[in-house]
Amino acid sequence: MDIDQARTFLAIATQGSFLEAAKRLHVTQSTVSARIQNLEASLGVKLLVRNRAGASLTSAGRRFLQHAKTLVLTAEQARYDVGLPSRYRASIRIGGRIALWEGFLPRWVGWMRKAAPDVSIRSEIGFEEDLIRRLIEGTMDIGVMYTPTHAPGLLVEHLFDETLVLVSSRRDTRWPGDNYIYVEWGPDFYAKHRHSYPDLERPPQTVNIGWLAVQLILANGGSCFLPIRMARSLIDDGRLFQVAEGPEFAHPAYMVFPRASDSEVLRQAVEGLRELARPERTGN
Repeated sequence: MDIDQARTFLAIATQGSFLEAAKRLHVTQSTVSARIQNLEASLGVKLLVRNRAGASLTSAGRRFLQHAKTLVLTAEQARYDVGLPSRYRASIRIGGRIALWEGFLPRWVGWMRKAAPDVSIRSEIGFEEDLIRRLIEGTMDIGVMYTPTHAPGLLVEHLFDETLVLVSSRRDTRWPGDNYIYVEWGPDFYAKHRHSYPDLERPPQTVNIGWLAVQLILANGGSCFLPIRMARSLIDDGRLFQVAEGPEFAHPAYMVFPRASDSEVLRQAVEGLRELARPERTGN
């Protein structure tokens, strides 16, 4: 058994497919199959069953899941810790959606640097699918996101609710017009958006992150929905305008981290996120 075998097993457990796992790991499907065959041979049990839908865990596979996470996590932690300068006692790895790096997560980094200056921090931007995969694999300690999926061994905790508001480059905007940009904030936003604008035709522009919509609007004009937390400085500077009669949508943000961990650094990092989220919940 080696780390690549454990990492491959976790990729299949996450993706539910040998093919998708191969794509994620940037190896051939035959390499994935060979690793799993060798892993099952070393353990003497069948871990995965292929079917039309992809692949599913056997009862032995479900039991091995936490052990695989521990193996990968231990190896990754060792790699980071061994390479740390002596002035650092540990490291923490956090990833989040780009909109949450607008204000909130940078404040957490500042909080963490003051509270634990002897901890090295690795910060990353990512989408939910990749963040959850990294958490399952043990290559990330905390993920902060909008639409998490539940996975064995991970705890999903609500942090605060964003307020999505309609903003525009024009002061007189009252309705999503020809230059409206639809931001893919997730299925919950899609449902609320459709309810508020049942007759709205398919928008001429669609983007997958709010930051990109901002760049397009500032360059070309238009409107989109953004978290008020993200848009406030642009509104204060007169670069964007909040549409007064536009609907407002609650959009929850969550943090995801390992359920079973005895890491003091992780506990401190999670407490810091909770502390900084309280003003966001109360609007202060």
